[in-house]
Amino acid sequence: MIPTEITLHQKSRELEIAFDDGAHYRLPYEFLRVNSPSAEVRGHGPGQEVLQVGKQQVLITELAPVGQYALKISFDDGHDSGLFTWEYLNNLGKHQAALWQDYLRQLHVANESREPSAHVAPAAHTGCGH
Repeated sequence: MIPTEITLHQKSRELEIAFDDGAHYRLPYEFLRVNSPSAEVRGHGPGQEVLQVGKQQVLITELAPVGQYALKISFDDGHDSGLFTWEYLNNLGKHQAALWQDYLRQLHVANESREPSAHVAPAAHTGCGH
């Protein structure tokens, strides 16, 4: 499974990706940012995940191919670690609705917001190279 087309839609803040098996997704930038495969977001093991808040307005500033298997995505909040493999992007697309609902539930439970202005607590630093 390899992408046949990757398009950034800055106005709608979506990454559009089509795969050679016919799968086709439009993934919002915020969705990609809060589901980054980086250790900064996912932690180094179960239970170490860091809830990403205030990312509703995030933009993608750069896409860089990594070999023939992944993208490195740079966001305007400075986040640029974690490689989005084709398999990972396809999985995000397949499970987008459930992942998004889970994220919204986690925000609600933590009494946090998607809005950048509503988030006042400093981001947790995991010590992973930044």
